[in-house]
Amino acid sequence: MKTVTIDGVELHLSEPDRVPMTWVGQEELITQVLAAWLVIHPDDLPLCPRLVGRPGVGKTTLAYHAGQASGRSVYLFQATMDTRPEDLIVTPVISEQGKIKYMASAVVSAMISGDVVVIDEGNRMSEKSWASLAPLMDNRRYVESVVAGIKIKADHEFRLCTTMNDDASTFELPEYIHSRLQPQIFIDFPEKEEERRILKRNLPFADDQVLEYVVNFLQAAHEANERYSVRDGINIARYAIKRLAATDGSLSGDAARPALMRHLMASASMILDQRASDYFRGMRHDP
Repeated sequence: MKTVTIDGVELHLSEPDRVPMTWVGQEELITQVLAAWLVIHPDDLPLCPRLVGRPGVGKTTLAYHAGQASGRSVYLFQATMDTRPEDLIVTPVISEQGKIKYMASAVVSAMISGDVVVIDEGNRMSEKSWASLAPLMDNRRYVESVVAGIKIKADHEFRLCTTMNDDASTFELPEYIHSRLQPQIFIDFPEKEEERRILKRNLPFADDQVLEYVVNFLQAAHEANERYSVRDGINIARYAIKRLAATDGSLSGDAARPALMRHLMASASMILDQRASDYFRGMRHDP
């Protein structure tokens, strides 16, 4: 584990996340994130965008993909209503020798290494926790660890963004935090062909017929202003394929279509609700 020493205090850095996340679809959104992070003058500073949208539309995937596209490693920090300031900065633990060991958070590890940190679902975090990051998101570019008694400055290559669901917030963030989390980049449901590509990327083993049924389901749900997302569609398709293999694995071709629809309807009902199942009910067996 990599360590650094700041003002006589040894910090143990965490490793960046390496996960199979690839953004599929709207290239303009990647450009918007990268533009926010761009520095065009020695006196300029990067912005800290917030990605806003319904759950499951790909906000975290977009942020992760943009971070990698910038040539940096990416650290993911999952915010919760229980996140404390020390969780965001430095946490003391007891080592095997009984001594205190200072562990840098994903935020601080990215700050020191000059990489990207994505604070996921940031609107679930309290003002007290966000306040500990306020100096990091203006021209001061540092955080202070009360636990370790040190001030930690960010590398000039460090970048930050947060994702926020637009459904509800556990905490209402004050204006001084919102003014630092700019610009706001809104992510909506994808268009039909983009949704098909996302499903294909995540379900390369799925039959085209399965993908077509699920794409039609999602598009109909979007038109009805349902909150069902492509992530829901992926889960429905994955579970339906598993059910089909477990119970009707010997069926193929036209004979498998009624069984496939039955499993898609059951999967939609179990993963979402009965109303979701009804969107499949009106489809023809031949999409």
